[in-house]
Amino acid sequence: KNSPAERAGVKVGDLIIKINGQSTVDMSVDAAVKLIRGDKGTVVKILFIPAGATKPVERSITRDTIEIPTLETSTKPGGIFVIRLYSFTATSANLFRNALREFVLSGNIKLILDLRGNPGGYLEAAWDMASWFLPSGTTIVTEDFGKNEKPRVYRSKGYNLFNKDFEMIILVDAGSASASEILAGALQENGVARLVGTKTFGKGSVQQLIPITSETSLKVTVARWLTPKGHNLSHEGLEPDVVVEVTEKDVAAKKDAAMDKAVELLSN
Repeated sequence: KNSPAERAGVKVGDLIIKINGQSTVDMSVDAAVKLIRGDKGTVVKILFIPAGATKPVERSITRDTIEIPTLETSTKPGGIFVIRLYSFTATSANLFRNALREFVLSGNIKLILDLRGNPGGYLEAAWDMASWFLPSGTTIVTEDFGKNEKPRVYRSKGYNLFNKDFEMIILVDAGSASASEILAGALQENGVARLVGTKTFGKGSVQQLIPITSETSLKVTVARWLTPKGHNLSHEGLEPDVVVEVTEKDVAAKKDAAMDKAVELLSN
């Protein structure tokens, strides 16, 4: 949010096809990053196809220092409270607790948790957040090490503040990954929230870095994350209860179709 890319209209799911006139076909992510990054105040030209569109557009983006926010709150008509979570950092759990306090004091009973474009982060933060909605002992996620080691089950800490009148929708998309999928999967499969948007990224592996030499190391997958019902997040991600695809018409009208659908569902 408030980044040079957002100000230029670039969104999650857009396809970057040229950087300063250079084609990105067969280009590695690292190579693309090196071309896109640069000194503050300089300009990089990006040719991209917006998600849901068919024609490319070019934007001149002025490079800047990027300050990534963690959490924001807002309200929608009809007594709907919105929490937008951008990442799962070391401070996210406390910020989320404060946002929930704000939600309770607002008198609203309908909540939208926006996890779109959230790449994840600290497992402990997702574990703590899920505990606000689930009874003590309820499975949130399982760390499966295979046949040779006993799985580790992360269960709700039992904060569980919300009653049966509470309604919740979680917004997800292809940029929702890792801890986002753990939180969304736990609340979806335990019947707390419906997911609205598009299928999530599918990042459910646990990796360990093993030093090989002073200059090299090997990253090995040692476990996988499973949802409460045993779904392997790395296989297919999470399927929304209500799929809302971004269309070319939405892009042109600058319409947030997924948010609009969530508000409609909660209003009804």
